[in-house]
Formats: sequence, C-alpha cells, structure tokens
Amino acid sequence: MKAGRAPWWFLVPALALYAFVVLVPSAQGAAFAFTDWDGLDPVRRFIGLDNFREILRDPAGRGAAVNTLVIAIAITVIQNAIGLLLALGVNARIRSRNVLRVLLFAPAVMTPVVTAYLWKFMYAPEGAINGLFDAVGLGAWHSDFLGNPSIVLWSVVGVVVWQFAGYSMVIFLAGLQGIPAEVIEQSMVDGAGPVKRFWYVVRPALAPAITVNLMLSIIGGLKLFDQVWVMTGGGPGRASETLSTLIYKNAFQFGEFGYSIALALVLTVAVAVLSAGQYRLLRAQEGGDA
Repeated sequence: MKAGRAPWWFLVPALALYAFVVLVPSAQGAAFAFTDWDGLDPVRRFIGLDNFREILRDPAGRGAAVNTLVIAIAITVIQNAIGLLLALGVNARIRSRNVLRVLLFAPAVMTPVVTAYLWKFMYAPEGAINGLFDAVGLGAWHSDFLGNPSIVLWSVVGVVVWQFAGYSMVIFLAGLQGIPAEVIEQSMVDGAGPVKRFWYVVRPALAPAITVNLMLSIIGGLKLFDQVWVMTGGGPGRASETLSTLIYKNAFQFGEFGYSIALALVLTVAVAVLSAGQYRLLRAQEGGDA
C-alpha cells in the first residue's frame, strides 16, 4: 500500500450502512410500482408495466408533468436572473450592502410551509396584495391569485422566487467576491463598458456559481411540493397540480400506492436525467469559458 493512501476497505462500513438505509429500502419500494398494491392489503398482485402505461393514458398525469416542467423552468430562469441582479447590486460599495444582504437572504431561512401560509393569506381575494391595489387606485388589478387557473402557476412561482432569490444571490455573491479587483479595474482602463465587462470578465468567473444555482433551481422546481400543497392543493381543478402533489393524492387519498410509486419513479428519472444533462452542458460551458 502506498504511503498516504487509505485502504479502500475502510469504506465498507459506510457503504454497507448506506445500502441498508437507502439502497435496499429504495429498491423494495420501487418494486411496488409493478404491483396493484393499495397500501393496506398484504396481498400484492404483479401487473408488470401497467402502472407506467396508465401514466401515459392519464390526463391528470400528463397535466401534472407539464405543470411541473413549467414551474421548474420558470423558477430556474426568474430566480437566477433576480439573484444575479441582487448579487451585482449588493456587491457594489454602498454603505447598506451588509444590511441588504441579510434582509434579502432572510426569506430563505423560513420553512416553505410557513412561507406558503403567509402568501396564501396575502394572495386571498381580500388579502394584503389586493388591499394594496385598492389603496393606491389600482383596483383593476384586483385578482383571485390562487383561484384563477390562468395565473395560479405564476402565483406559486412568485412565492418560490421570493423565498429563494436571496439564496441564489448569496452563491452569486461568493463568485463575485472571488474576482480580483485588479481584473475589473484593468477592464475599465481598457475601455470595457458595463455590459462587455460583465460578459467577458464577470460571467466566465461566475461559471461555477451559475452551475450550482441552475442545478439547485431545476431540481427544486421539479420536486416542488410544500408550497403548491399548502396554497392550492393542486387546484383550482388541476391547474396547479404537480407530479409531487399527484403522487401524494394517489398514495394517501386514493390508496393507489402502486400507481403513485410508478409516478415517483418517473419523477426520479426525470430529475436525474435533466439535472445530469444540465450539469454536463454547464461544465462543458465552463471549460469553454476557461
């Protein structure tokens, strides 16, 4: 054995524990996707791929998949755009920058359920937002944010962005503070304007932070549950139904555990494929910028 290298078998206890706690239960649970188990009956009948075929035939499943994808894309784009703008703002040499950083990051430390209940009351027809519109003479903007199928998804997206834009800001801010001041000053001396300076100097240096933020956003958006369930329960109708809420309903309200586990497997594969593809693309982009 070479000096300084630990033998691989030191990993065996940790791997065995991981397999016992995570891998084995996950495999046993995944096997239920191929049965008609209702969650209570000890007898389970093997039905092959019927649950997965049902997903393709089920309008609720297709609608939930579309809603999940829309939410994930919207959160990823809007949250990171706002987070980047906030990071650029608080990175400037202003006296209140430290206070602003704390205030902007504060929503991220709140639990999603508390945040969802807070905004549920604010979104109510007689809530604070509509009250503010009425107070400033914008009564025409009065809306039922969680009861209107055409805007309910964007209302949910707005809550998630409000809570986690500060989280993205902190990651971008860490990348910005890693850029030497001399590099920025030299680009200014060379005559680069704010746009060119950002694109050719700041953006390449932020590539790792962009990768991390986009990965976290897309994964969080695909598995979003708490905010949707608390604010809308998937409604009105199925306008805000996501794969996570549909999985919960089928498992614990309708007793279709086999079908819900099949949905969970589809969601897991989707998250893995999309996040892995995004990661490879972003890492390749980092290499190109470097």
